[in-house]
Amino acid sequence: MTQDSGAKKLSELGRARLRWRARRGLLENDLIFTRYLDAYETELTDVDVTALTQLFELGDNELLDILLNRAQPEGGLDTPLIHDIIGKMRAL
Repeated sequence: MTQDSGAKKLSELGRARLRWRARRGLLENDLIFTRYLDAYETELTDVDVTALTQLFELGDNELLDILLNRAQPEGGLDTPLIHDIIGKMRAL
């Protein structure tokens, strides 16, 4: 995902923890995160996980609005990496 050659890939345990953390209260969010992780999980780095964690901290409805393109990331979420991740989620 990230182009930083110094970024470390996620371990198997790290990927399992990320999947657990990605579980959401709204089924729609859960399905979107699951599809994203199915497609990109082995490519994720620590930098990507930090960005995903920022998304996980959003409330379910706010997150769904962003994922469905009804709202755009703002403030600290308005970064190229977050936009890249969200774009990939929307495309799946």
